[in-house]
Amino acid sequence: MSAKKAKAATPELKKSGIVALIGRSNVGKSTLINALVGTKIAIVTPKPQTTRQAIQGVIHDPRGQLVLVDTPGIFLTGRDRLSSKLNETARESVKGVEAVVYVADPTRHVGDEENTVHRLVKSLPGPKFMVLNKSDMDRPFLDEYLAWKDEFNAIFEVSAFENRGLKPLVDALFDCLPTGEPLYPADRITDIDNRFWISEVIREKVFLNTDQEVPYTVRVEVDEPEIRENGMNYIAARVITNHERYKKMLIGTRGMTVKRIGQAARKELEAVTGQKVFLDLQVEVDERWQDRFE
Repeated sequence: MSAKKAKAATPELKKSGIVALIGRSNVGKSTLINALVGTKIAIVTPKPQTTRQAIQGVIHDPRGQLVLVDTPGIFLTGRDRLSSKLNETARESVKGVEAVVYVADPTRHVGDEENTVHRLVKSLPGPKFMVLNKSDMDRPFLDEYLAWKDEFNAIFEVSAFENRGLKPLVDALFDCLPTGEPLYPADRITDIDNRFWISEVIREKVFLNTDQEVPYTVRVEVDEPEIRENGMNYIAARVITNHERYKKMLIGTRGMTVKRIGQAARKELEAVTGQKVFLDLQVEVDERWQDRFE
């Protein structure tokens, strides 16, 4: 084989790298990563601290592979172990990435949490992009965020909810990636496994069906799902809270609250998997689960 032919046989390296999404709670990071990847990989609720772990979503493109990291929102008002761990996770997730996407919500005034995120982003090396989310809404505080525009490589106006303005952002992110081997196989769009995804779906329904402080006292654990002889996908899960009074609130009068949570979770699980699901949902108390949260 000639040298010319040998060179032609060598596959061309494409772009490959990791980009972190960072911002305060409820700016729309999870909605944005779902929109960019093209499917729901991160749960979404209107309540703070919905995202508890750094979840990766993968964009496969002719240009290469872009891995996005959805980080927990920076949250300053909580002083418990869980809040501290979430803030630590967010800060650790932005280390060693190729670029940072700072997601901001101009429907809200710049306050202490926003200034904390801004200082963190400003201290980071590498390309930085600001995403001004919720362009489908009235944004009275837009100018407060635009005052920082000179600190960023580019600013993007998007609506993650309506999938608007996303292509220019993706193009800019691919432009700043180095060449390299893909980090994920071509059939993978996230790093989360099936059990974790199921637990997140259930936890999302807890957030959406309970009020006040109840959702923040909860974690969900799922046993390995099994297919029964009748073809039913059997899933046993435990909603764990840290106090007996929250357990009573989660169960509800005549068990109606936990029933609503289970029905909503089962409906989504069946829609995604295309299988019939039997969800065996129990509520338990573990006063120390937040201390052991990882």
